[in-house]
Order: sequence, then C-alpha cells, then structure tokens
Amino acid sequence: MRSSQHSDAGSGVVEPWRSAHLPIEQAATPPSSWYTTSGSYMSMPYVVTRSYDNEIHAFHNVCRHHAAAVATGSGSQDCLTCPYHGWTYGLDGRLRRAPEMRGVQNFQAADYGLQRIRVATWGHLIFLNFDDTGDVTLEAQLGYEGLQSMEAAGMTDSHLQHVASREYNLNCNWKVFCDNYLDGGYHVSIAHPQLAAGLDLSSYKSKIYESCSIQSCQPKDAAEARLGERKAAYAFVYPNLMINRYGPWMDTNVVLPDGPNRCTVQFEYWLDQSLVHDTSLFDASLAGSDKVQQEDIGLCEAVQRGLQSSAYDTGRYAPTLEQPMFHFHRLLHRDLCLERT
Repeated sequence: MRSSQHSDAGSGVVEPWRSAHLPIEQAATPPSSWYTTSGSYMSMPYVVTRSYDNEIHAFHNVCRHHAAAVATGSGSQDCLTCPYHGWTYGLDGRLRRAPEMRGVQNFQAADYGLQRIRVATWGHLIFLNFDDTGDVTLEAQLGYEGLQSMEAAGMTDSHLQHVASREYNLNCNWKVFCDNYLDGGYHVSIAHPQLAAGLDLSSYKSKIYESCSIQSCQPKDAAEARLGERKAAYAFVYPNLMINRYGPWMDTNVVLPDGPNRCTVQFEYWLDQSLVHDTSLFDASLAGSDKVQQEDIGLCEAVQRGLQSSAYDTGRYAPTLEQPMFHFHRLLHRDLCLERT
C-alpha cells in the first residue's frame, strides 16, 4: 500500500465539506435558555441559536439586507441585530424589525428571515450541514454500527460537563493533522513517552466503520489520573472530528483548514460532573493534554516541511497499524473524485 498524502490540499478541502454534517467547536449550550454562537466553515459564516422553546437553530450569519454579519462571538441574547442598518431577527430566524421598510412595495418580512442551515445534534455535539439539497441524516452519514460503538465507549455520557476550551494553530495542512491522529498508535511510544507510560500499547486496536474509525487501548495499572481505569477510545469522524474518551475525561478536536499549509484545531474538554471541582486533577490533566498536543504539533509541522521537499513523493503504509489512516484516505479519494466529475 502507498500513502496518498500530498502537500497541496487546495482541492482537498472543498468536497468533504460540501455535503457532510460538520461539528462546531462549542456545543455546551445551556438548556432552557436563549443562546447564540457564531463561527465560520470555509468562508461560510454561521450562527447557532437555542431559542426560548429550547430548539436549536442554525442560520447563515448574513443579513438579508446588505449581507453584514448579524452576530459575533457567543453569548445570551434574545435577538440578532445587524450592526449595519439595524435589521433584527428572532432566535428562530424570523425578521422582527426592518427600519424604514414599512410600506415598501412587494416587501414582506416573512420572506426575509435568515437563511437556514441544516442542524443535527448527537450527544454533546452540534453538527451543521451546508448542503441545502441533501437529505442524508447525521445517523446515516455515521452509520449505525459506528454510532453504537461510540456510544458504548461513553462518548454521549450525560454525566459529562463542559469545563474548558483550547485552540492550537499549526503550520501544516489539515490532513497532516488527521494522519497523525490515525496512525494506529504507531508514533505513541516514540513521540509521547509520558503518555505511553500510562498505556498498555500491546492492547492497541483499531476498528473501521462506514464514516468513522475507533482506536482503543487499555491503561496500565499505574496510569496517570487523567487516563483513569477505563479503556481509552479515540474516534475519528470523517472529515474533521476527533473524540477522545479516557478515564473521567472526554475531549473533542475539530480541525479546520486555514489554507494549504496551515490549520486550526479547536479542543473542547468535558469532565465527569463529580470531579469538576477537583482543581489538582483539572490542572494536571490539561497540562498533560497540552504536552501531547505540543509534541504532535512538532511532528505535524516537520511532516509538512518534508512534504514540500522535492525528495518526497509517497510513503508506505504500515498495514498492521495504519488502517484508520488508509480509511481516511479512501473517503477523501472518493470525495475528490466526486468533485472532479
């Protein structure tokens, strides 16, 4: 087998984002309250709201008057007001107020609500789908067996509470970051000695599903507190979501391309509710996680430099370990072929 990695990902971004359900970085919307959060996927600005009826909505963050953004950042508010001309929308997207538009011929407020984006929820996560014509559900995209396995690994545990957010900026292509995550633990013993000391790497296994893969590993008896006693599970959901469940912790990683040679990775951390006030565990766990991320950043940026060298063409898979990476490449190849047809 030969790797399909390439340093120029300009064409390797569009199609995987076009029709997939994509995770947003923050799903910890407070229940039974109004809430907004905004962001952007590949120059597609969005705003997500939780309205008074506890329904989650998603819209293009584009005013129907002159295209300005109607929301920035996150917070609690009961409407979305465009800062340009004051057009105001409810959290359900309906146009509430349009100054100086009363009596305008052929203008009906009901026709000028925010444009909707398809939205779905699973566990603690919110997913957006920018394909207006698609009808594939999130469940169908992920596949029944993959969903069942992720739920069995505790990735929808209702006892988890969101406790922290982090963001990392890397000088590498987004696919390089995914490849590093998907090598079946190949690099762990070499690049992450502290992490490896708490894992029984001989128990490392990978399982492939329709649009996701799950790597798992048993902890050692003397594992550090953040790894706990439960089997660690690392799920990759195509194209850009990673869910890591270990001990009392879960973290999610959403990788977003910033061009062919840069990406941003957004981390969200959840902790068992019974431990959220354990400051020593909290501080030590986040420090341990950051150490692993810094080690991975060094690896990914070194790979990116190597990919840009004329000395490198393609590598070889380690077939007993890198099945998750190969699966990712096959899905990516499928979508790139669709883009060219």
